[in-house]
Amino acid sequence: MHESRDIGQATSEYALVILAAALIALLVVAWANGGGGAGKIGELFDRIIDNVISKVP
Repeated sequence: MHESRDIGQATSEYALVILAAALIALLVVAWANGGGGAGKIGELFDRIIDNVISKVP
């Protein structure tokens, strides 16, 4: 009888984790679309690509 309760608890915990991840993703998207976020993300990708290209012989 305890196993079914444990399974239900695990399922609800997974659902909460998924909801929290979705909320964080929405906040990141809102920040990126809201103003300076898009520019900062672009600058980050530019730096990463420049760094990778500089290491290629």
